Amino acid sequence: MTVLHLADETEAADLAGFLGRLLHYDRSAAVRLQAAGTALAVFGRPASFEVLAVRAVRLAKPYEHGLDVTLDVTVSAGELLESVEERAATAGVPAAVTGPPWAGVLPPRGGWRPEPGLPRAESLRAAVAEAVAEFRTRTGELATEHRTRAELDRMGREIWSRTLEPTQLPLRAVHAAQSLGFLRPAPDGAGGGDGTALGLYSSGAWLRLRTPYGSIAVRRAGLGALGVSVR
Repeated sequence: MTVLHLADETEAADLAGFLGRLLHYDRSAAVRLQAAGTALAVFGRPASFEVLAVRAVRLAKPYEHGLDVTLDVTVSAGELLESVEERAATAGVPAAVTGPPWAGVLPPRGGWRPEPGLPRAESLRAAVAEAVAEFRTRTGELATEHRTRAELDRMGREIWSRTLEPTQLPLRAVHAAQSLGFLRPAPDGAGGGDGTALGLYSSGAWLRLRTPYGSIAVRRAGLGALGVSVR
């Protein structure tokens, strides 16, 4: 098994935390790994959010395996989590698995430009809390015979598909960032008036919410549309 040497114990712990949160939503989750040089990108799709989550991990030394200088493989998130050794700051690369459809359609590598209007982190967290409260209130008001899975799903889609004004970012992207631990306060000096450095970027049909702990990417027309390059 190929072993990745992570920059330090903190990187290992953050990677383990990210994988654990993905598995919370889907015990059979897969992740796509791409490594080149001292950077490792871990892509995952948390179930029900309809977004792509990206966790960037720093490596202690440039990746290489034999004569290969890049890594691109889809693996089991559970097996990868089991291989993480936080004290040693290492992670083994499990055997490749047949990737889910989303793993073949990733956001573009470049061409990202800043988008204006993104509120501060505290406002993002408040927006998620308000949407969760609305969902609970509306479901509580439903008559028992109407409280079906189909109706709850419809209500959830209606709430989380709203955009975060004045941007085009859907609330489900902010909800995913909150649920995956991407909106927690950043270390001192990482930027942002409330301790969290945030940015909103666009490239073609994609929007990306960037935080110090990871990014959430979403297609403005939904991930079902395949008008992007497959890689």
